[in-house]
Amino acid sequence: MASVLEDPTLERHFKGHKDAVTCADFNPNQKQLATGSGDKTLMIWNLAPKARAFRFVGHQDSITGLQFSPSGDLVASSSKDRTVRLWTPSMKGESTVFKAHTAAVRSVAFSHDGQRLVTASDDKSVKVWSVYRQCFVYSLNQHTNWVRCARFSLDGRLIASCGDDRSVRLWDTSTKHCINCFSDCGGSATFVDFNSSGTCIASSGADSSLKIWDLRTNKLIQHYQVHSAGINSFSFHPSNNYLISGSSDRTVKILDLLEGRLIYTLHGHKGAVITVAFSRVGDLFASGGADCQVLLWKTNFDSKPYQTVLQQHSLRSTPDPPPHLSDIHPRTPHLHHAQPTAIQINPTVTDTQSTDPHVVELGQALHDIKTVSVLEERLTLTEDKMKECLQHQSQILKDMQASGERHRMESEGTDESPDNLRMTPSFSQA
Repeated sequence: MASVLEDPTLERHFKGHKDAVTCADFNPNQKQLATGSGDKTLMIWNLAPKARAFRFVGHQDSITGLQFSPSGDLVASSSKDRTVRLWTPSMKGESTVFKAHTAAVRSVAFSHDGQRLVTASDDKSVKVWSVYRQCFVYSLNQHTNWVRCARFSLDGRLIASCGDDRSVRLWDTSTKHCINCFSDCGGSATFVDFNSSGTCIASSGADSSLKIWDLRTNKLIQHYQVHSAGINSFSFHPSNNYLISGSSDRTVKILDLLEGRLIYTLHGHKGAVITVAFSRVGDLFASGGADCQVLLWKTNFDSKPYQTVLQQHSLRSTPDPPPHLSDIHPRTPHLHHAQPTAIQINPTVTDTQSTDPHVVELGQALHDIKTVSVLEERLTLTEDKMKECLQHQSQILKDMQASGERHRMESEGTDESPDNLRMTPSFSQA
């Protein structure tokens, strides 16, 4: 065990969301991380130390998914409020709204040319949208229950979707037909994605399993059962050699896909891990969870040539028998269980100088709040003026009554003058 992989390290944690962190994505420019939450807000965290964070307000319900466009100049977000918003991640905080579905929208993703969006919804449909014309293009409708996630392949020719009908479907974007359906999921399929070369798709399940299919053979080639509760999200490393997964068991797991085994278990969240995402070059990854925290990790384990990595792995434990992801024609799928040799990491944050960045509030609802506060201010001023007027009027009335009383007494003579009144006997003493 002397020579081992460089372990991942926890670099920073971002606090600012007021409810569970449900989704995360890195800007392709490597300078920002976007997160969405049950608190209805989208946050953009700048990765430079001590930089400000931005909170975008506009959705009327929990944000369920988000993604940066390939150019990094837009962020798409999906929400339980049935809409999708396209944000410009700038100080203006502007967004365009798509009234997308008739029920909660669970995921949103860009095509790799940035021209299209694909959304998945509780209305059992997958829909495709034009980004620049900002309009609906077509719908895919063979799921029989809520659709949890949908993603484009790298070349845009396929869409993969999965959901509560326990199926993973593969669609041809030119014919709009479902060309394959993987229906051996043990429970609700929670997340689906293509690897970066487009040769495989993976799906995760509420039954805590993660499965990988080879699209060239349409066969299940790997099956991991390493979490002790449902998997909510996963992310392929850009090299396709690794995969990270986040689970309701409060852990993040790192799998070595070439060797087909679990190599790290990361502890850091105090509740379910709902989202995980690698950066576009794979040097960082983020995790977000029910504890409202966003953790930023440095990968480290991908920094060495892969042959060196394989040699170091062989020193740790005997790898599982094949088949592995690199096999093109595996004979049978192989179930991978957790091994005691997987390294457990209980991290401490190495950089606390920017733990709580200054947050700048942006967006439409904020404008509404400002408008309301201005109106309230005006109302208060008006009320104060009215109160002043009423007091003034009341004083005038009192003065007039006192003046009238004096005139009456003068006209009736001196019998009720103040001096005579003092001489009136007190009946209480009689």
